[in-house]
Amino acid sequence: MGESSANQQKSILITGCSTGIGYCVAKGLKKRGYRVIATARRKESVEQLINEGFESLQLDLADSGSIQRAFQRTIELTNGKLYALFNNGAFGLPGAVEDLSRENLKYQFETNVFGWLELTNLAIPIMRKQGFGRIIQNSSVLGFVSMPFRGAYNASKYAIEGLSDTLRLELKNTNIYISLIEPGPISSQFRANAVKELKQHIDIENSIHHQKYLGVLERLNKQGPAVPFTLPPEAVLKRVIHALEASTPKPRYYVTFPTYLFAFLKRLLSHRQLDNILARAGNDSK
Repeated sequence: MGESSANQQKSILITGCSTGIGYCVAKGLKKRGYRVIATARRKESVEQLINEGFESLQLDLADSGSIQRAFQRTIELTNGKLYALFNNGAFGLPGAVEDLSRENLKYQFETNVFGWLELTNLAIPIMRKQGFGRIIQNSSVLGFVSMPFRGAYNASKYAIEGLSDTLRLELKNTNIYISLIEPGPISSQFRANAVKELKQHIDIENSIHHQKYLGVLERLNKQGPAVPFTLPPEAVLKRVIHALEASTPKPRYYVTFPTYLFAFLKRLLSHRQLDNILARAGNDSK
């Protein structure tokens, strides 16, 4: 039996498939023979995915009703089964912590954390019933180290890491595996979207950090890779495939040199030494 045939009956629900990592993973897994349910927030993105031959549904991670409808439709399409869930849809709200309001943080968490948790908790009973499943969370290097002016995003990814680690323990011996993908800088629309969020939600003109925000915007608007070692989204696809197909997938998959480096430095250096490096490394990384 070939690779494609072996994967033919394996369904996977993926969020955030309009561009970047989600689109690349959806395309790669479809080619590999998976039954891909590719979701996106905007209707026009869903229509584009359908035009490209995907089974696609609208799913807004900040809207519980949208999550419930999309998941129910997914289960109808797959006859009550779901091999895997890839939680990927997310965005970054740049800004200094002292400039973040309660509403700012809630806005960031609705998509990056609460939506993922709700979708995960819908998938688990299906996976328990069928006796197996894979849940893959697209976290970030900023899920285990922090960088300045990324407080909301840092916090959302730290939250996903904590929930995923806890869930892995709670699902031990169930044949449902939880894996975290931890990219560093990946080529995507992430920076372009971050520019919009910063301008819309942070009062740049009246902030004590006004000048620093101008530097942040300059980096975010930079054409091409903003930092060295930026990889294409195919690097994430490679880890997702391993998490889906390994008999015992890894709890964590690092992607890009900066992720490996900071994981190593976190074990090696004191907090103060690491802080000095991270304070200087204020470049854009996902």
